[in-house]
Amino acid sequence: MRVLVTGAAGSGTTTLAAALAQFWRARHVEVDEFLWLPTEPPYTSQRELSERSALLAHELKANSHCVAAGSVVGWGVEPLLDLVVFLYVESEVRLQRLRAREVARFGKANPSFLAWAAQYDQGHPEGRGLAKHEAWLASLACPVIRLVGESAVREQVGLVTQALPNPSVEPTKCSKLHFAVHLER
Repeated sequence: MRVLVTGAAGSGTTTLAAALAQFWRARHVEVDEFLWLPTEPPYTSQRELSERSALLAHELKANSHCVAAGSVVGWGVEPLLDLVVFLYVESEVRLQRLRAREVARFGKANPSFLAWAAQYDQGHPEGRGLAKHEAWLASLACPVIRLVGESAVREQVGLVTQALPNPSVEPTKCSKLHFAVHLER
């Protein structure tokens, strides 16, 4: 099963993808590994779309049990996905998480990155935006599970696995599933 966990920066895609990969004993990959060229400082130069798409497609084809984290809108790898999990968390929570992550990684948070991330709900001409994600999700042939709100990772893993009619059956063998869970704290 090839699963993509996607959503806004700071929504928890990496954390949930890693937990699902561990639960299913699958390979965990970060889409950013294919998007960004290795540079110092990191995250300054992106690969061309055709190159990143080819690299990710190769990785997905090579691993029949894989959970990827990130956004692949426009990459053309949709036919390789068996399931997409979309996470939505309020902007304030995402930005708080991003600030903490950036300080832990780099010793400070990049104000321009935080400003870019803050525009997700309204849309941003470059990169991720809620409307762009929603349109992409609606176009998918594979099942989509939406988790809206905050919850513990263990709970999210349970919700994803419970949403599949039979966890031993590949999601593509299931009917088109659009399952939404609104989590309250």
